[in-house]
Amino acid sequence: MVSVLVVDDEVLFARTLAAGLSDQGFDVAVAHDGPEGYRLGTRRSFDVIVLDIMLPGLSGVEVCRRLREDNVDTPILMLTARGAEADETNALETGADDYLRKPFSFPVLVARCRALLRRGSAAAEWMELTAGDLVLDRRRRVARRGGAEVRLSRRETALLEYLMKSPGRVLSKDEILERVWGGPGHDGNLVEVYVAYLRKKLDLAPGTSAVRTVRGHGYRFQG
Repeated sequence: MVSVLVVDDEVLFARTLAAGLSDQGFDVAVAHDGPEGYRLGTRRSFDVIVLDIMLPGLSGVEVCRRLREDNVDTPILMLTARGAEADETNALETGADDYLRKPFSFPVLVARCRALLRRGSAAAEWMELTAGDLVLDRRRRVARRGGAEVRLSRRETALLEYLMKSPGRVLSKDEILERVWGGPGHDGNLVEVYVAYLRKKLDLAPGTSAVRTVRGHGYRFQG
């Protein structure tokens, strides 16, 4: 069943929207403020997030920004006030996939959600990376190797994705910190710690490590 997260502080409106989506066959969860929407968006896997821009605690734009920084790729439909072009621009620049101006027709909302789902299905192949016998499912944050499946944290997923996209190239700690942690201001030991996490989960036997240490230079992914 397709799952949808609705985040809107107008309680009656959110409940009505959730009931209508449920009648259309969606599995719906509801949050009424920004922090709760962000928490659910990072802890559960949804197919679509319907996110109001005006929320207490954290704005919808801020929730969207944080979700994208946490590598949550769930399609986001932002609900904006009519005529608020600046809000719509901010929403799209922050990572929202589409926006819908209030008030709107419920059938239009459903159509937009289904369009995002189709777009997501078309991108499903892109959401998986493969190198030899290692497969990374970025959406589910799962890696498969040698018939075994292991769950990864968001940061482990982001690190493995970056390594798999640069096969054979030596990546310095600073490069990895910039791309995975968002800047070199973090402790370089973080990279060592998370590489060790990946090795523990993915290496099937001694000598089978997909991530090799190049002493004095960084790390190289070789599948």
